[in-house]
Amino acid sequence: MTSERVLIFDTTLRDGEQAAGTSLNPQEKLELARQLEGLGVDIIEAGFPVTSQGDFDAVRLIAREVRNSTICALSHANDEAIDRAWEAIKRAKKGRIHVFLSTSKVHLTYQLKKSQSQVLKLATSAVARACRYCGDVEFTPMDTTRTDVKFLYEVLEGVIDAGATTVNIADTVGYSIPSEFGKLIEGICKNVPNISRAVISVHCHNDLGLAVANSLEAVRRGARQIECTVNGIGERAGNAALEELVMGIKTRGDQYRMCTGIDTTQLYKTSRMVSEFTGFIVPQNKAIVGNNAFRHQSGIHQDGIIKKSNTYEIMDPKDVGVPSSSLVLGKLSGKHAFKERLLELGFSLDDETLGHAFKAFKELADKKKEVTNRDIQSLIGEEIRTATEIYHLDHVGVSCGNQSMPTATVRLIGPNKEILADAALGTGPVDAVYKAINRLVCVPNQLTEFSVNSITEGIDAIGEVLIRIESGGVSYTGRGSDTDII
Repeated sequence: MTSERVLIFDTTLRDGEQAAGTSLNPQEKLELARQLEGLGVDIIEAGFPVTSQGDFDAVRLIAREVRNSTICALSHANDEAIDRAWEAIKRAKKGRIHVFLSTSKVHLTYQLKKSQSQVLKLATSAVARACRYCGDVEFTPMDTTRTDVKFLYEVLEGVIDAGATTVNIADTVGYSIPSEFGKLIEGICKNVPNISRAVISVHCHNDLGLAVANSLEAVRRGARQIECTVNGIGERAGNAALEELVMGIKTRGDQYRMCTGIDTTQLYKTSRMVSEFTGFIVPQNKAIVGNNAFRHQSGIHQDGIIKKSNTYEIMDPKDVGVPSSSLVLGKLSGKHAFKERLLELGFSLDDETLGHAFKAFKELADKKKEVTNRDIQSLIGEEIRTATEIYHLDHVGVSCGNQSMPTATVRLIGPNKEILADAALGTGPVDAVYKAINRLVCVPNQLTEFSVNSITEGIDAIGEVLIRIESGGVSYTGRGSDTDII
């Protein structure tokens, strides 16, 4: 029996970037978009072009470079935003404009200050304008799950008549529960006369921890597109996690009788790449892609796994791309073995980048007895970040103790290869380094987050430093990893 296809709409680059403290530059967005394309994502929501020039540039760049996935741009229900969205995606091989407008009573009363009839007119006219540019138009009645259901049916019928090819049912504040959400989807299928002319999509937030459950129930009741993010990142408590949705549908095919176009062997790599770029660490116990997802400590469980893996594993780790190689890499390993491990982890580097990465690997191997997969992923992340740096940290030295004033000396190489050096005192070594760098770059900013985490195990583990600053109302994230960190 042929399974029916569920479309995967990834909004990591748009809703995922709305997670507090996250900021991606256009090149990082392009790298992630290419990975999402390789993963097999059907639609990539690349950004919200009208909000900033940076977002516009990123969407336009992705639209030019990514050819296999549909590239979607989000838009307010007004002419300026729709025109801007089209300008950003018009060179895409497959483009989509995604128009949204609030429909719930609380939003209409306190945010939009408009009547239902005014909102209906705005929605249909906005969709009609988008359709003049693009044959693929999606409409979201924002805060759908708190919208009067009769008004919702009217809005959906109106926007489909205006040309919408996808209607997205959004649990914007994560309020719904599976039985209720499934009933809503079923009601739409039965009560919107022209619903057969559009794909029903769902977009669930995780405020009650039910985003994945709600999305999967919607699929059972008639939805054929799921909007989601890698690792479930997003506004507030996040979105439905792509990897959990895809593996839920695949693992429980007996229940859903559906399929996706996702190459599940790319899930682990994609998860780590998103974590690396955003600075959000994947929890150890995260379903599907967490470090503990396929680790067994209980003696009874270990005994079962040794005898037959499916006694305690419902998925094969290889199916989600978890590396299982027993090949040990160390200071005596050659470039060929290093390249093979990179390929196993899903990285294909050009000769120049491979050379830089191998040099960094050998330097690390001199410090560590054994180099792990997470060490290698961290090295590749460093290579990507180094390629986009403006200031290069050439030297940092600190002096501190319980009877001395913390002091830092810093030397940077500037954008024009000039040498910049300074020293500063601080309340601690980190504060001293921060002050010295600020005096050199002369960019007003506020440090909002500083954290140090061990990303591998053992006393010689690689540590990662995450720094978030705000400048001019914009949040920026910096990351670095090494065995010697501050």
